[in-house]
Amino acid sequence: MDYTTIKITHEGAIDWLCLNRPERLNAINPTMCDELQHYFDGLLRHRQTRVVILHGTGRAFCAGYDIKEAGPVGHGPIIGMEVQRQVSEVFMRMRRCPQPLIALCHGATTGGGLAFALACDVRIATKDVKLNVAMVKVGLTGCDVGISYFLPRSVGQSVAAELMMSGRMLAPERALGLGLVSELVERDQLEAAGRALAEDMLKASPLGLRLTKEGLRMSIDSPSLEAAIALEDRGQILCASAGFFKEGIDAFLESRPAHYRDE
Repeated sequence: MDYTTIKITHEGAIDWLCLNRPERLNAINPTMCDELQHYFDGLLRHRQTRVVILHGTGRAFCAGYDIKEAGPVGHGPIIGMEVQRQVSEVFMRMRRCPQPLIALCHGATTGGGLAFALACDVRIATKDVKLNVAMVKVGLTGCDVGISYFLPRSVGQSVAAELMMSGRMLAPERALGLGLVSELVERDQLEAAGRALAEDMLKASPLGLRLTKEGLRMSIDSPSLEAAIALEDRGQILCASAGFFKEGIDAFLESRPAHYRDE
């Protein structure tokens, strides 16, 4: 598929996924939804990509859905639901992909842009990032494209309710204090911070990294400690049985990088 609203740059085992509509602050439109669905669906089969860094070109990460192309949402329940699901499917595919996703947020990270960040596993932001649940300010609900699922799990129910019911901007320093973002950096340090984290992730075994993402995602909704531990036990023995534990220990004792197979 030839992409027009996103750009993919391969850097070894890292994919740099760039939202590329700078003239519209990287706002989401139907074409972007189709292209992102295609890209994230492909990641299920592309094990050579081990980490994905999501960022935006120009002045913003993503300013939400492009209001100039949002008209069909109001064209009745049948057409409206088709349009809505075209967007929400992107976020479900993001969570299903086995690769860790790192969001690099700068400028407007609002509405669907905030949802992009929340659907990623780690968020690094600039000190001028602008975060809010924009949908509730334009006549819709604050429950949209996964936000009602992700946000309470990131900041707790009370803060999530405050942000989703008011559309208030969340100050970068408060976002850091709440744990919504892992780090605040200057704009010119954003890509370096993302690359450094991705390179640290790549030191894990490929299977171990994939199972860590899967285990964390599933344990968030685990019905019990026992269920979470059963999943953890499975992951540890799978990695150990593949020889990764022995290689990791040998590399540590020999003061060298570990070399893990992925086959």
